[in-house]
Amino acid sequence: MINQHQTPHTPLDFDIESELRDTLSKDEKLLWAGRPETGLKLRPSDAVLIPFSLMWCGFAIFWESTVFFTDAPFFFKLWGIPFVLVGLYITVGRFIIDILQRKNTIYGITNDRVIIRSGIFSKQTKSLNIRTISDITFKEKSDGSGTISLGPTGLGQSMLFAGNNWSTWSRAKSTPSLEFIGQVRKVYNILIERQRAL
Repeated sequence: MINQHQTPHTPLDFDIESELRDTLSKDEKLLWAGRPETGLKLRPSDAVLIPFSLMWCGFAIFWESTVFFTDAPFFFKLWGIPFVLVGLYITVGRFIIDILQRKNTIYGITNDRVIIRSGIFSKQTKSLNIRTISDITFKEKSDGSGTISLGPTGLGQSMLFAGNNWSTWSRAKSTPSLEFIGQVRKVYNILIERQRAL
């Protein structure tokens, strides 16, 4: 059974374990399972994205409202609508999507791989072979929670790195990560010890 393979300081969440059971092979053992923290979370990139999104959205709404209440051609009234929608998404919508995404995300570490299962409307499962993960780094907050990055994080991703990115399309291109998890250092140690053992 899985219980005999877990260490005393890394108890499994059995609700998550049951969700991951169908992804495990016959001889695969689940060493850790967890979820990201839920609710509104700000990332380092928001220091830039929030002011930018407010300026974008404010200007787009100003433009659209000004044009709408004038005798401007109908084409100009339609022209601003996509910019308003984009502005609303990057100002508010992306936070809603992120909250829903994390609410429906579960993580697992087995003796062979890291499992990331997520998805708002349908579940997608990503598997990372522990042997082939080139870089494992973590960021830890004062309360012991944090994010583990499972791969290289280059300069181009440094602004967005805090786990997953701020939009669904950039999320797919980002370095896989276990974001906003508790006891991040202990989870990191499980990964490092397992990688050394393989």
